[in-house]
Amino acid sequence: MARFSLSRSATPAPQAPAPAPAVVSTPAARVETKSKPGPARDASLDLRLRLHTRLIDELDLAKLDKLDETELRRQVLQQVTEFARDERMALNTKELEALGASIYDEMVGLGPIEPLLKDDSINDILINGPFQVYIERRGELELTAIRFRDNDHLLRIVNRIVAGVGRRIDESQPMVDARLQDGSRVNAAIPPIAIDGCSVSIRKFSKKPLTLEKLVEFGAMPQAMSDFLFGAVRSRVSTVISGGTGSGKTTLLNALSAAIPPGERLITIEDAAELQLQQPHVVRLETRPPNIEGKGEIRQRELVKNALRMRPDRVILGEVRSEEAFDMLQAMNTGHEGSMATIHSNNPREAISRLEQMVAMGGLQIGADAVRGQIAAAVGLVVQVMRLSDGKRKVTHVTEITGMEGNVVQMQDIFLFNRTHTGPDGEVFGEFRATGLRPRCLDEMIRRGIPYDTANFDPSRAL
Repeated sequence: MARFSLSRSATPAPQAPAPAPAVVSTPAARVETKSKPGPARDASLDLRLRLHTRLIDELDLAKLDKLDETELRRQVLQQVTEFARDERMALNTKELEALGASIYDEMVGLGPIEPLLKDDSINDILINGPFQVYIERRGELELTAIRFRDNDHLLRIVNRIVAGVGRRIDESQPMVDARLQDGSRVNAAIPPIAIDGCSVSIRKFSKKPLTLEKLVEFGAMPQAMSDFLFGAVRSRVSTVISGGTGSGKTTLLNALSAAIPPGERLITIEDAAELQLQQPHVVRLETRPPNIEGKGEIRQRELVKNALRMRPDRVILGEVRSEEAFDMLQAMNTGHEGSMATIHSNNPREAISRLEQMVAMGGLQIGADAVRGQIAAAVGLVVQVMRLSDGKRKVTHVTEITGMEGNVVQMQDIFLFNRTHTGPDGEVFGEFRATGLRPRCLDEMIRRGIPYDTANFDPSRAL
């Protein structure tokens, strides 16, 4: 989830033994990780990583896909038994079988990185070729000792991922967006465009989506801001969540979906399905890339048009990237109030400018003033999220769009996060405050019977 930072202690990346002589040595393979102070690493995780290293060195990886399950389990158990004997591990037969079964599950999963996927403290896994794997934990990158045997081994894992969602990657189409079964986002690039071997980026998502209460607990926003956003979404204020890469846009969108009444019908539209909405009535649509002949592509714009024929109460766009912005604005203006979307931008004003540019990408003969009028009429709130330099995520702006003045979209900030200073260890300090302006959408919240304490709009106190 892209995700807001959790209050967990960072653990140093586990170390694995040096590569066996049979493996081709490269500069990337010889990178050493400096140990960082911190709690002792998980012995079980360290054991599995060492076992993985031995298995990929000694098993014939090219034949793994051809072996049946029984034979592969037998070979894995044999290697585990020999490893336990060499390491003088006091394990009985039952414990050896359990260890062998867990290693087998990891091998038929995503190989050496399977333990990283099971580590909830890791947000991102970044693979730069077969011999270099980085992780992001609490906003900081760490180089791990995990490696693949060679580029073919890594490519086999990539193919296993993309085949699971009906996509493909090869020299004719060397880039792909995919997802794992838990919804984690995967992007892969292979040679010839990736010069140093396969490059894979995995953005992990929590198995249990974060709620607004958890985001308040982690310091991403104060309770007053959370209550206001909950009321605004419930009263069908169309909302755009803006932020940079990894700032937590999807996490916040998932959390805000809890404010939508369970009786409403939602349709989500995404490039790679990753939203985890908290409602019972959700229809999920996903784009499709072109086939090997360059045909059959289905873009977000076609899905938005189709979604409007599916009787939605709200349309949720995972991310607005292109000309589908115009159809999204049309939906928000024609009886689908309360729809939501995310967009890449650095501040609320820039988010509006990017929406204008995306509408222009559709090639429609519409003047700039008309486009701005559509935006001002359709979008009620822009919520800006940011990942700070210390890795923490914060909601930095809650901004209301109030209409047009001349040819300019009028906006007013309701809540802001003001950074005050940075501590000696790099931690960013700041405070949340209201600007003192009363939002226009508050009247709609009151009409719908959603209470809100107006004292939270007092700018003289920190929230």
